[in-house]
Amino acid sequence: MSVLLQISDTHFGTEQAPVVAALLRFARAQQPSVVVWSGDITQRARRAQFAAARRFADQLQAPQLLVVPGNHDIPLFNLAARVAAPYANFKRVFGDALEPCIATPDWLVIGVNTTRAWRHKNGEVSRGQIDKVANQLRGARPGQLKVVVVHQPVYVPLESDRGNLLRGHEAAMQAWGAAGADVIMGGHIHLPYVIRQVVARQNAEQTLWVVQAGTALSSRVRAGIPNSVNLIRQEAGAIIERWDFDGSQQAFKLVSAIDTRASAAPLGRGR
Repeated sequence: MSVLLQISDTHFGTEQAPVVAALLRFARAQQPSVVVWSGDITQRARRAQFAAARRFADQLQAPQLLVVPGNHDIPLFNLAARVAAPYANFKRVFGDALEPCIATPDWLVIGVNTTRAWRHKNGEVSRGQIDKVANQLRGARPGQLKVVVVHQPVYVPLESDRGNLLRGHEAAMQAWGAAGADVIMGGHIHLPYVIRQVVARQNAEQTLWVVQAGTALSSRVRAGIPNSVNLIRQEAGAIIERWDFDGSQQAFKLVSAIDTRASAAPLGRGR
């Protein structure tokens, strides 16, 4: 069995030390072969915040790490940097690739940069990006679980979050699902959920799972929702798990698991 760990919206600069320590313990226990970091690594895209994020990433000791920027990873108040070099601090610590891709025998994980320097928080995916990712998905090898990583969500369950939807989400979901995507991961709204979607694919139907993460480490939690991360266990399919931080035990605890091989129904719940 191979494991993928999704963390998101860490917002370094607002991280909580006990949660950081608990997540590092959790990662060491789970030993993921791939870690996905789906944006908003920092609170204000400052050098010191990226440096702290890099130290955290090194402590994860993941064999494979895929990181995409979020809207908070572009300078907000430094307008000159936002225009001339919006990703300079991101690239300094995570490299030049804003749309990285990881391919292993078990995983094809494709990162998409949905941020735009001219937007404050809203994300966008272009037709060119949609087509590029679809081509990558069609080139997947047998046995790979195919995961696309964006920052802003492609689906929201609450009407109040519709303004946060990724621009171009409908075309992206249809194209990526038709090309064989199994999962689209995102963050941005600090609301964890897993939603099953069905799209048309060659006169048939393709099941596509939308997997959203909450904030992994930040004090900027959404009302009533603790820090959380997601795990995907790959074994001839996927089991998608949500793990929340339990302050009373100072540890991440399993909240829900969905066996995508069997049905859309949760396998179990507990803290």
